[in-house]
Amino acid sequence: MPRLGGFYGVAGVILLVFAGIAYFLTRTVSTYVFLHTLLGLLALIAYFASSKDSVRTFLGERSTKYGANAALYSVLAFGVLVLLNYLGTQYYHRFDLTEAGVYSLSPQSKKLVEELEQTLEVNAFVQAGIDPQLEDLLGSYAYASDKVSYTIVDPDTRPDLAERFQITNIPAVHMQYAERTNVVTTISEEGITNGIIKVTQAEAKVIYFVEGHGEPSIDDTQQGRGYGQLKVALENEGYTVQKLVLTQGTAVPDDASVLIVAGAQRSLLVHETQAIDSYMKKEGHVLFLLSPRVTPELATYLNAWGVQVGNDVIVDQQIQLLRGPTFTLTPVVSTYGQHPITEELGRRGGAALTAYGISRSVEPNQNGTAGLSLVSLAQTSPNSWAETDLESIFQKQTAKVDAEDRRGPISLAVAVTANLKEMGTGQEGTARLAVFGNEVFANNQYISQYFNRDMLLNTIGWLGGEEGLISVRTRTLRASRVQFTAEQGTAIFYLSVLILPEILLIVGLGVWWSRK
Repeated sequence: MPRLGGFYGVAGVILLVFAGIAYFLTRTVSTYVFLHTLLGLLALIAYFASSKDSVRTFLGERSTKYGANAALYSVLAFGVLVLLNYLGTQYYHRFDLTEAGVYSLSPQSKKLVEELEQTLEVNAFVQAGIDPQLEDLLGSYAYASDKVSYTIVDPDTRPDLAERFQITNIPAVHMQYAERTNVVTTISEEGITNGIIKVTQAEAKVIYFVEGHGEPSIDDTQQGRGYGQLKVALENEGYTVQKLVLTQGTAVPDDASVLIVAGAQRSLLVHETQAIDSYMKKEGHVLFLLSPRVTPELATYLNAWGVQVGNDVIVDQQIQLLRGPTFTLTPVVSTYGQHPITEELGRRGGAALTAYGISRSVEPNQNGTAGLSLVSLAQTSPNSWAETDLESIFQKQTAKVDAEDRRGPISLAVAVTANLKEMGTGQEGTARLAVFGNEVFANNQYISQYFNRDMLLNTIGWLGGEEGLISVRTRTLRASRVQFTAEQGTAIFYLSVLILPEILLIVGLGVWWSRK
């Protein structure tokens, strides 16, 4: 058999095999498939024309039998791969091996869709009906729950659907749950999850912030001390946020789901404390964020609810490289109590940190009062202590542990569940209370640090009875992605999957054939 004729035969088989693989993967008779089929057939014709006298001899050779066996094994291996791919499409499962879980939904998003009682229909309107990143994100929601169905829509080909859902700008995601609808234009996991929260809630719960005592403004989103970003985060989770001034004779509104007393720099008046107490005894839910050295009347009031607020400041000792032990008044916490608020944070161990500004101690103290269930939510490190010499701290900037100080761990947050009847209030039902010895961790400067936002929103969710919102929310860190056009993707596919392996195979076989 002439050498060149034999090479034609091998090359023809390879060209036909790759033409078949390309057609199997693309299901289209592309230029690549057509040319490879044509060239493969021509190569085989040339092979048979140049070696027709020795084909019978060739088929009887031992090497031919070995080659046939190798070809059979290759076909079987290819069949196994096809079978595995088929099974993969029928029994689909996703694995995210990244440490930060950047390819997975956040615990909050998964928990939210897993608890859906009805089908959530999602229509995503994008340019040309193509957005791989959005489709992958929506696929993650559908994978987490069979109650989620989604469709990627090209508004140019379905103008009737865009008009029906009142889509004026793209990209936009329309959601329908029962009779309620919502449109999201922020295309991110956080934006879509917030949209799902809003569309699945029957009614928005109202949160009131008490004002009139120098509290940070909930309308300020720029200054570090403001609470504007907290307000935005609450509204994104479906709450209605309002201000409340407790003037003489004013009661806490009946529609209040949660009352927040945060960052007061001046003492509350007697009638204000009484209004809060009356609300608590009507199955109220209150969050106190206390500043050190102020509002002593609140410390006295909270003692009746089993919360001991210290007249101190938490000092935390840290070991820094090349500097040795240093002291800070801004503790970072990684230890949490057993409570629904901190359950997800506790699962993450030391990786779930929350950062606080200057804080006072807040300890659970049953104090002989029946009907109270108290849990310390966050504790500082064993190297910390509660410093009672405030003059040295704020005037002299010095700190030293003495006999009057309590060594760590120090509690700086407490959650209270109160059985009103067992407390002897004469009322039925349950009240909820959460107290933090720090108001800074909720402001614009701190809320985005570590897991502060999760701690704060989980606390408000627990107080308002929204246990479904208690979780760890999506991180801002996402996987890096490169977007290609359809033509670029096709070119990369043919080049990497077909052409380069094919060239290497043909060249390798050509070298082997010439040496043989």
